[in-house]
Amino acid sequence: MASVLEFDDVTFTRDGTAILDSVDWRVDASDRWVVLGPNGAGKTTLLQLAASMLHSSSGSVTVLDERVGSSDLAELRPRIGFASTAMARRIPGDERVLDVVMTAAHSVAGRWNETYEEVDERRAHRVLREWRLDRFAERRFGSLSDGEQKRVQIARSIMTDPELLLLDEPAASLDLGAREELLQLLGAYASSDESPAMIMVTHHVEEIPTGFSHALLLAEGSVSASGPIDEVVTAEHLSATFGLELTVHRDGDRFSARAA
Repeated sequence: MASVLEFDDVTFTRDGTAILDSVDWRVDASDRWVVLGPNGAGKTTLLQLAASMLHSSSGSVTVLDERVGSSDLAELRPRIGFASTAMARRIPGDERVLDVVMTAAHSVAGRWNETYEEVDERRAHRVLREWRLDRFAERRFGSLSDGEQKRVQIARSIMTDPELLLLDEPAASLDLGAREELLQLLGAYASSDESPAMIMVTHHVEEIPTGFSHALLLAEGSVSASGPIDEVVTAEHLSATFGLELTVHRDGDRFSARAA
C-alpha cells in the first residue's frame, strides 16, 4: 500500500524545547488514524507538520511523495484537506456558508475577486448536502452553532477531493447531540473506500468515530504507542500515556475510558 505521509526521525523544537522528539510514523492511503494524548503532548504540532504548515527542526516529513522543505508547497497544500479551530478564525463571520466551502477551490478564506465555474458551485452544494448543511447554504458562517461551523469546516476541507484529510479536534466543545451527529457523519465518511487517508486529533476516546483503523499515542512529544486501533487503545497504553490508571471499554466500534 502506498504511503501518503512519512515521518522519519522528526524533531520539532521551539524556543529550545522539543515539542516533538524523534517521531517515526507512516500513514498509508487506506488508513484512518486517531492521534491521542494529553495537553501539550505535541498533537497539533504533529498535524501542522503533516499539513506542511511547519517544517521539522530535524528529520524529514514526506507528504504525498513530496518532501516538505524541498517541494513546491503551493502545489502540495491544495492536495491536503485541513480543518481546525485556527482555520475557523480566518473565515469572515459574514461569509455565506456556500462561499466558505467554495473558496477552498482557490485556497482562500473569504471570497474576493476569484472566478468560480459552475462545476465549483455544484460540488459545493453536493458537499453541503452530504454533511447535512444544504439548508444553511445562504446563511452567514458567524450565525451558525459550533457544531454547524465544525461541519462547514470539514465540508470545506473535502471540497477539493484531498488525498489526505487532517482534522484537529473536530468534536471539541460540542454538546452531546452535536457531537454524536458529527461522529456519525465522520464514521460514515471514514468507512467509505472512496475517502482519502484521514488523521484526526482528539483528547477523548469517546470522540473516535467508527471506521478508524489506527491510533497514535503521544506523551511529552514522543510516541508512546502506535498501530492498529485494537492494539493501541487499551487500558495499559492509555494509562501510560495519560499518567493515570484508566479502564477502557468498547461497545461495537466506540470506546469509552474512565479512571480505574
